[in-house]
Amino acid sequence: MCHDAVVSSSPHQAQRLRDLALLRRVRDRMDREYAQPLDVEALARGVNLSAGHLSREFRRAYGESPYSYLMTRRVERAMALLRRGDLSVTDVCFEVGYQSLGTFSTRFTELVGMPPSAYRRQAMLDAAGLPPCVAKQVTRPLRAPSVRNREAPDPDALLA
Repeated sequence: MCHDAVVSSSPHQAQRLRDLALLRRVRDRMDREYAQPLDVEALARGVNLSAGHLSREFRRAYGESPYSYLMTRRVERAMALLRRGDLSVTDVCFEVGYQSLGTFSTRFTELVGMPPSAYRRQAMLDAAGLPPCVAKQVTRPLRAPSVRNREAPDPDALLA
């Protein structure tokens, strides 16, 4: 009887693994093409799934909708560009794929806890007075805090 249960769940498990592979492709595409106009229908078409199925399975696998994942990815990239300091908030908004400065500012503030202009000012203050080689290390994107997990980098680790 146990053997029947294992055999009958095998096709389900195989389908789940195929779905997870497709979801990874969708997530990877969003990571690569975050600045492009992407919508759930286009993402689903790219992996031959329905938009509804993609949305349900993506949320099940990653804990958020594809749209939310994409918007958060854009904000994370915007944080790195704002820390760099050579682009205006408006330029950053369009660089990361937002079509509206208002929508960008609202989403950024929701996720980061401050408006993009305040974040940029704070980043400049944090780097002020540091030697250029240290400022570059502190503001580099690889050490950026993740708004998705609300993780902040250890400041001492950045200077070590």
